[in-house]
Amino acid sequence: MKLNVLLLGRCEYKKALEIQCDILKKRQNGDIEDTLILVEHLPVITMGRRAEKAHIIGSEKLLNKNGIKVFETNRGGDVTYHGPGQIVGYPIFDLKRYGMGIRRFVENLEEVFISLLKDIYNIDAGRNEENTGVWIGRNKITAIGLAVKRGVTMHGFAFNVNTNLDHFKFIVPCGIRDKGVTSVAELVGKTVDFEKEEKHVLEYFCKIFNYSGYDEVDTEAYTI
Repeated sequence: MKLNVLLLGRCEYKKALEIQCDILKKRQNGDIEDTLILVEHLPVITMGRRAEKAHIIGSEKLLNKNGIKVFETNRGGDVTYHGPGQIVGYPIFDLKRYGMGIRRFVENLEEVFISLLKDIYNIDAGRNEENTGVWIGRNKITAIGLAVKRGVTMHGFAFNVNTNLDHFKFIVPCGIRDKGVTSVAELVGKTVDFEKEEKHVLEYFCKIFNYSGYDEVDTEAYTI
């Protein structure tokens, strides 16, 4: 079985969320199969259900100067940043189909990046006992925040590839004050081919979730 993939390219968070909600509704109704959305967002700070406004450190003036918007969302987790150079993935998956709970689903998402970083870059990444996501020492490279609606997942992961890490200084990432963030580019010392990295993510996503490959969905069908 192949995975349906929707590649949105660079897209504002609000528009991507509208498309995500449309696909979520279709999946809940059984009109479509499980679908993974991959997108690169314009600069935005998103606040999850447990977010504290105090975790946004940058002033409104400073955020505006850097072209960063703030958006409240219904995903789990606290405050995080999305921007160019970051691969954001939204898996719209029916958990009942896999016979797994949300914890196992999150572990699978983490394994995608743990395996990818090890195999492609020989980077040892792992989990943190207290916090979700993928970590390299005390620095997070992949953030994960999900919501489950009528048994179907939404929101997902943010993988720092060529991300501007300076923008994370405007927040307390995920509300964790004693840890930092990193990116593939920072770890390998050079800018990474973004399109190639997207293909790596899809390859390892299919591998971990036992898909034989993937088919790209027509983007125009989800233009709002």
